[in-house]
Parts: sequence; structure tokens; C-alpha cells
Amino acid sequence: MAKIAVLDDWQDVARNSADWSALAARAELVFFADAFGSEDEAAAALADFEILLTMRERTAFPATLIRRLPKLRMIGITGAHVATLDVAACARQGIVVCNTAGGAPAAPYATAELALGLLVAAARSIPAADASIRAGGFQRGVPAGMSLAGKTLGIVGLGRLGARMARYGLALDMNVTAWSPNLTDDKARQGGARMVGKSELIATSDAISIHMVLSPRSRGLIGADDIARMKPGAILVNTSRGPLIEEAALLAGVKAGRIIAALDVFDREPLPRNHPLRGLRHTVLTPHLGYGVAETWAEFYPRSIENALAFLDGKPIRVVDPP
Repeated sequence: MAKIAVLDDWQDVARNSADWSALAARAELVFFADAFGSEDEAAAALADFEILLTMRERTAFPATLIRRLPKLRMIGITGAHVATLDVAACARQGIVVCNTAGGAPAAPYATAELALGLLVAAARSIPAADASIRAGGFQRGVPAGMSLAGKTLGIVGLGRLGARMARYGLALDMNVTAWSPNLTDDKARQGGARMVGKSELIATSDAISIHMVLSPRSRGLIGADDIARMKPGAILVNTSRGPLIEEAALLAGVKAGRIIAALDVFDREPLPRNHPLRGLRHTVLTPHLGYGVAETWAEFYPRSIENALAFLDGKPIRVVDPP
């Protein structure tokens, strides 16, 4: 009987998000709720598995790890592609990679909705207010919030998610500006925003929301000079990828009380227990919940099961071609 690992079920939602019975009748299923601490740990834990069903980019599979998994025959990925999986290395080793034919329809909405939630939570000190109530207090010690109406929301990256966030800003009666390397005036207008240069967006926004894909070009897109130019008390929202912001510069700005960081993503995930962000004021932190809603799981997991069953039948579907 084949051994199948269901990886990175951080919220313990996999079992109840799909009917696993057909797959369980043909294979031994093992669900992993915790992230691996290192490549060595992953290699040891997964050495006996023939099929891995992964969740987005939570566990990276570079060539160095793939070579250490001699029994592996198939990897199922969620979404159309995963930047942290070396598909070419899988092909060289005869490992079939199958996807779930694109992201779940709810995922882009869910991420933009969370970005809006982080923005409002930061603007109105909702986490501090909640903590005060639960500790037996009331308003004392809760920072005064700010109204978002009339303020400027800067969108970095006006794609599908950024354009949705722009519409949310307009619904709040905010002035919306946008910048990205390839943005045009016409596209900005279509997205409900006014195109500006990066420097102007950074300096004039009361809140900035990042919606960019992480790549070698965009890594560290928001650096120390940018954070130094932000308005005092401005809110920086990131639901895309942690490394888009230089972490040291972000920490310095938050520690100094110059900016408020509203973050769903981090340089390393899960966020280490001793990470300085955990102890800082002027933050709102969520554990990479962006795309992770019930509607997403109801798309991803059934398709992952279909992929595994098709592979066991010798007729793999949704196969990802190596580059």
C-alpha cells in the first residue's frame, strides 16, 4: 500500500475539507500539522513516502531535498505553480508533479478582504481594545485610532488583489493612489486609483498596502529609505510575501513607533517563537491567513485527492511540465 503525506495542515482543516475515504482505502495517509524545522528534518520525516500532497509554498522542495527522497513518485501542489518547488529536479528523478489547475476562486477575494481587515484593525487599535476588554479594562491604554475617510491609501501592485483593495479604499471614501513598475495611467484609472511615482506614494500615503509577486526584482522592494519617508503613524499592510519588505528596516520603523505594521506574511514562516515582532507594539499580526478560508480548502483538497487517485490508477492528471 502506498504511503501518502498530507503536508502543512497548519490549521488542522484537511480532514474535514474533503472526503478522503477513497484515497484512504488505497493508501496509508499521514497528516502533518507542523512545519519542518529544517531540510534535514523534512528529509527524515518524508523518506518513506511515495506521494506528497503539499499546501502552496509552506514547505520548500529544492533539488537538494528532492534528491534525498528516493521513494518519492508524485508531488501534488495546490494552485497552478509553486515557486519553492524545483520542477526540473522532479523531472530528472522521475517524479510526477500535478497541480490543482489554478487557485481557488475565493482565494484572491479572501486575501484582499484580510488586507482590508488588517487596515481597519490597525487604524482603530482593535487588537489593543480587544486585549483591554479581556483583561478587565475598558478604554484606558487603548491608543486613539484614526478615521480612514479622506485619508490616502497607496497600493503597491495594482493587479487582481491590489485592484480589489483599491475598491475597498474607495468604499471607505479614501483617496487611492497606486504604483508598480509596469503600471500605466489607463490601468490605474481602470483600477480606481491615480498613478503616482513610488517616492510620492510612500511619502503621501496614510496607509500602504502591498500586492506584489515576490521575485528577485521585487525582493526588498520596500527598504529603509522608503520606511524613513513614510508619514509618522502611517500603516504598512502586507498580505503578499514577507521579503518584499526589508525586515531590519521594518523592525526599526516599528520599534521607533514611526509606523504601524499590519502583517499577514513574514520572512520565515511559521514566525519563530522568539521573533522580535511578537513583542512589539504598533503591530497587527495574523499567521498567513490570506487565502486560507473554508472555500479555498473545499477546492484545494478534493482536487489533491483526485490527483493522487489518478496517479495511483496510472493516469496522472493536471501534470505540470518541467521548464
